[in-house]
Amino acid sequence: MKNIYTYGGQPARRNLTIDCLRRNKVAGVKMTQVSAINGDEARACEEMGIDMITISDLDYDAVRAGAPHTFITSSQTMCQYFEPQECLTAAMKAAEKGADAIFTPRGMGIVELIANEGLAVQGHVGLVPRKSTLTGGLKTFGKTAEEAMKLLDWMRRYEDAGAAAVEVECVAVEALQAINHKTSLLTHSIGAGSGGDIIFSFMEDICGDVENPPRHAKAWGDVRSIRKQLTAERDKSLTGFRTDVQSGAFPDAEHTVGMLPGEQEKLHEALAKWQPLHQ
Repeated sequence: MKNIYTYGGQPARRNLTIDCLRRNKVAGVKMTQVSAINGDEARACEEMGIDMITISDLDYDAVRAGAPHTFITSSQTMCQYFEPQECLTAAMKAAEKGADAIFTPRGMGIVELIANEGLAVQGHVGLVPRKSTLTGGLKTFGKTAEEAMKLLDWMRRYEDAGAAAVEVECVAVEALQAINHKTSLLTHSIGAGSGGDIIFSFMEDICGDVENPPRHAKAWGDVRSIRKQLTAERDKSLTGFRTDVQSGAFPDAEHTVGMLPGEQEKLHEALAKWQPLHQ
């Protein structure tokens, strides 16, 4: 565990730092990264020894509360912030709260803008789903030597812009294995095999909570089936409640409290004599 100060000047402890990650890259130590959207998922990641967590920057407070010591990458979506200054402001606010890195799918100018403030920035190469209309749809990259070299060129551009890391999505296994040692960037592999420095997967894919998971996803659980069971039990319970109320079966004697013996008769006698103050 490393002692650090956050960008906002608060003392904190982290399981990893950028320096640790770079040393692990050189040593060939594989690391794990999982997405989280709330404190409960983050707590599970930290307790189960997941090395890194990636989140939406809007979820930072809840996730950090659940995983106070885990390396967290705060992600900006493609259209969340439009102007460069908005991207920079959001990145600095996330870092001020304690985010350890900033992910942006935007252009090199945005990457450089954020990196120039001393923040660790992560880019994205290979399949970038929201840019897939420009690249021929959802497909694997790096199947040819030419495509693999283009990926390396993109990584070099990220290096020149000051990035610290890059997500490598849906890239041929051999391509990433060959080019990973040619870049100083920390490579986060998703659908790109074990050649990356950090193996990334989404929480819902790992837990089996997706109806049609992508080819590269593997499930170690079956949360979707459990969720369906929970939904069915909830629906059954709501229907039963409504039906019993309408039929008069609920509330019943088992679930109510009666008056003491003889008190009901006394109440009726008192009510018979009672006169309202205002008629």
